[in-house]
Amino acid sequence: MTLSEEDYIKAIYHLSKDDQKGVSTNAIAAQMETKASSVTDMIKRLAEKKVVHYKKYQGARLTEEGKTYAAKIIRKHRLWEFFLVEKLNFSWDEVHDIAEELEHIKSDKLIEKLDIFLDFPRIDPHGDPIPDKDGNIKKVEKVLLSSAQNGDKGIVVGVKDSSSDFLRYLDKLHISLGEEITIINKEPFDNSVQIKLNSTEINISALTANNIYLKIK
Repeated sequence: MTLSEEDYIKAIYHLSKDDQKGVSTNAIAAQMETKASSVTDMIKRLAEKKVVHYKKYQGARLTEEGKTYAAKIIRKHRLWEFFLVEKLNFSWDEVHDIAEELEHIKSDKLIEKLDIFLDFPRIDPHGDPIPDKDGNIKKVEKVLLSSAQNGDKGIVVGVKDSSSDFLRYLDKLHISLGEEITIINKEPFDNSVQIKLNSTEINISALTANNIYLKIK
């Protein structure tokens, strides 16, 4: 697979979580920031390599081989993110773009040795599960902070938006993985949420609450 083909496979994999019936070329084009015609050409190429099922007007779905391939790309990406944060002291908002490059390294031996060196981490710095060497992903029980109820207590276990801007914003709020949050009040008018964090009460927007994952205690 070329780097571009791998990027498309990963994009379809992520988009498929929201659409089990098939991912439209327009959705893929938006994700890849390209034209729909370019997506169609690539999808046909991937279908020839038997990693994608594609029918006109029905969208694209990964084959079982495609799903396994995508999971292995994601495994490399998340292991490298973990390495960069834990061993090289990068902050969690700096590692995504670097891992985007490192995920294309082809050496399975290197990745297995990296996994051993890191002592087999289960989650990456953003709380996302790291697939095992066979591409299996262990489901993490979590809910969006926006769907928690008044009085609920939960531990921050991940983020929906892993963009650098959002992660830096969370740093300003002192919200990070492992922090305990108590829902004090959800405002019906604008869906903002008043929370208690480290004995401090703060208000967060609906947008922020809809991008933080909690494990309810």
